Amino acid sequence: MGPALPGATTPDVDRAESLLERVFNVEPEHEADDDAATTRVLDAAYEQFCRTGIRRSTMDDVARRAGVSRITVYRRFSTKDALVEHVVRREFRRYFDQFLLDIKPARDAAERVELGFASALRSIRHNPLIGGLMDVEPDVVVPSLIGDDGRTMATVSRFVADRLRAEQRAGTVSDEVDVDLAAELMVRVSASFLVTPSGLIDLDDDDQVRAVARRFLVPMLSPPDVAT
Repeated sequence: MGPALPGATTPDVDRAESLLERVFNVEPEHEADDDAATTRVLDAAYEQFCRTGIRRSTMDDVARRAGVSRITVYRRFSTKDALVEHVVRREFRRYFDQFLLDIKPARDAAERVELGFASALRSIRHNPLIGGLMDVEPDVVVPSLIGDDGRTMATVSRFVADRLRAEQRAGTVSDEVDVDLAAELMVRVSASFLVTPSGLIDLDDDDQVRAVARRFLVPMLSPPDVAT
C-alpha cells in the first residue's frame, strides 16, 4: 500500500528503501519541525496533490495555496520529493492509526482479521490522496504497490506479522502458525484487490469484504493439519 511516490518526480534516482519503509523506520522526532508554518505547508501540499496530482504540482503551487513564500517552503522541505514524502508519510501514519482503531472492537483474532482487511481496503481506496492518485495517476501508484523489488509489500507484511505475533503472545493464535507467511499472503490479497478491483465483490460493501476475509484469510490462523 504505498509506495515510493516521490519517484514520480525523480524516477532515475535509486532509493535504498521504499516510502513505507521510512514510514515505519523514521521516529516522530525526526520529522520536519512541528511548527505552524510546517503544518500549513503540509496541509496545502496535501490539498494541492489531491486536486492536481503530484506530477503537475509544483513547490510554487504549494506556496501559493499555503499563503507563504517559496523560500518558506524550501526552508522546511529542500526538494519536492522531500515534501511529497512527508505528506504521504503523514497519510500512512493516519491510515495505520485508523487501522488500529477499526480493529479495536473485535472480540477475537478472527474478527480482527475481518475488520482489518475491510479497514485496509476501505481506508486506502477512499483516502483522498492515495486513493485519488490510484485513479488519476495509476502509473505512479500501482508500480510502487507491486514493484520496488517487493520492499513495500515486505514492509506492510512485517506490520501485519507483528500484529499476528502479538496474537500469539496473547494465546489467541497458535504458535504453530507461520505468521510471516500468513501476513504476506494477506497483504498480497489486499494489494491485488487494490490494484485490480473485483467484478465479483463490491469492495464498498464491508459485509462482502469481511465475508471474504472470514472464508479465506481467517483459516490461515489455524495450525497446519498434521498428517496421520
